[in-house]
Amino acid sequence: MENKREYDLCSLGEVMLRLSPQGNERIERCSTLEKTAGGAELNVCAGVSQLGLRSGIISKVPDNGIGSYVRNQARSTGVSDDYLISDPNPKSRLGVYYYEGAAFPRKPSVIYDRDGSAINTLKVEELPDDLFEKARMFHTSGITLALSDTLRETAIEMMRRFKEAGALISFDVNFRGNLWTGAEAKKCIESILPLVDLFFCSDETARLTFGKSGESRQIMKSFTEEYPICVVASTKRTVHSPKRHSFTSVIYDRGSDTFYEEEPYRDIEVVDRIGSGDAYVAGMLYGYLKYGDCRKALEFGNALSAIKNTIPGDMTTSSREEVEAVIEDHQHGGAGLEMKR
Repeated sequence: MENKREYDLCSLGEVMLRLSPQGNERIERCSTLEKTAGGAELNVCAGVSQLGLRSGIISKVPDNGIGSYVRNQARSTGVSDDYLISDPNPKSRLGVYYYEGAAFPRKPSVIYDRDGSAINTLKVEELPDDLFEKARMFHTSGITLALSDTLRETAIEMMRRFKEAGALISFDVNFRGNLWTGAEAKKCIESILPLVDLFFCSDETARLTFGKSGESRQIMKSFTEEYPICVVASTKRTVHSPKRHSFTSVIYDRGSDTFYEEEPYRDIEVVDRIGSGDAYVAGMLYGYLKYGDCRKALEFGNALSAIKNTIPGDMTTSSREEVEAVIEDHQHGGAGLEMKR
């Protein structure tokens, strides 16, 4: 797909600090925590950028050392921080979450400390007017809509302005029960779906949050019948244990009335599953933006998500060459060299 704009993708979302015990240690007894940066939309930007497209994160962080740290982390993955606003308020804070890994039968856990973080005060007026003309696609998620009333208004207004400027709108439901109820999510998201071109919603979320019923493919198709959505993507993860997952997805393209699917990536050796859903979105959006092809979008989405499970931290760091090699091995039944050297 031809690119005539400065950014292939711009994305609005909270950037967070992640603190984790090493290995499978417990939070209550560890003495050292490793810090990394992440956040759903930043993770998507990082994946798209690493694959070779131009992405930019839109967010707000405190104007201090912690803010500088996450800014540098974004830059290290090639993500533009031109619209990462620094908040000079001395009381400004960055959202934090604590992630504890696990091994069967214990499950991983997350503790959030994000109330009152800087992004919750972000308003459209803080962003330059020409931003909305600069991106081919704008992406955000249900997490962003759920964080605060102010940010929700900002996100929806940004979706409208990007849409009016000719950008495609991508939206990931990414439902979080600790942020809002299913009923609240349904009411809000249904109000913005007329703006959405690419829609990410799992089968489970479609049933529990939107009250959908019936066969999975018909549920996906129903979103395009009720709203002007062009593409719907639904991921399928099978958790065998905290350290062993299988993953695939289904994509429905309204224009050709076609469903795309492939064999799952089976028995993925999970090092860190956080951000693997965002990696799927990144790979899918890359394939769609680069090739305008849902088959390519499916292949890149599934492969990048599978690879991310093997990488510590929130953000993936996979090159296009690595992902293409994984896709080729997957399509040939896993055949290939044991080591790259």
